[in-house]
Amino acid sequence: MTRVFVLADNKVVNLRPQGIRAEWGFSAYIEAKEPVLLDSGQSDVALRNMLALQLQMPSKMVLSHGHYDHTGGLMHMLRPKMKLYAHPHAFLSRFYKGVYVGIPFVKEIVSSRAEVVETEEPVEVAKDIWMLGEIPRRHEEALLEDSYIVIDGEKQFDRILDDTSIAVKTGKGVLLVLGCCHAGLRNTVEYAEEVVGDEVKYIVGGTHLIAFKPQELPEIIKWLDSKVEKIAPSHCTGLHNEFLLKEKLGEKYVMIGSGSVFEV
Repeated sequence: MTRVFVLADNKVVNLRPQGIRAEWGFSAYIEAKEPVLLDSGQSDVALRNMLALQLQMPSKMVLSHGHYDHTGGLMHMLRPKMKLYAHPHAFLSRFYKGVYVGIPFVKEIVSSRAEVVETEEPVEVAKDIWMLGEIPRRHEEALLEDSYIVIDGEKQFDRILDDTSIAVKTGKGVLLVLGCCHAGLRNTVEYAEEVVGDEVKYIVGGTHLIAFKPQELPEIIKWLDSKVEKIAPSHCTGLHNEFLLKEKLGEKYVMIGSGSVFEV
């Protein structure tokens, strides 16, 4: 059995365990043959919730991308000898509407707390668990208007090329765990299937459907319906879009929040 424990999300949907907190951010604990963390949330919420769920700190962690709401809790989560996997762009300065929204720590400090492994290529970080690396974009992307990243001292529109996800090979198909999915749902699913060599059947995490206009959503949702058996969207999906997914996908939709557990 593979389980995903949601350590940080915008909402809490379960009464137990007591003390679970929410925040604008995302973090997940993937329990497979070896546990792996995806993101750290914005503050210490992910760590507090991990303790409430009685989970042990993994030795490996993946950053989905370099936004503050997925990396602000890093200093609470990092441990000596932990491996932290990230795209090289994750540590660059980035801004949205003139406000800094990147990792709130310089790379040197992060590197002093853990072993940073930078990669643009897919890598099997643990048995049957892949960090997808930089995702090719053949279909729609989920980007932020009026945002830029600083590369070699120059401002460039931020396509969030560091956006990645985790793909887990299970006996029932691929489980895809998303941070924000700025690379786009269809792009990410197709690339995960290419990397793992199996079909994506389960999706958990931030889909960033809030980036799309209402008239663009029906096609994406219809495609999702043809692909997945279960989808548990959160964080940047947007509550109104979650309601839409529930309406259109029925029992395929699973509501999750901080403290929730998704099982395959």
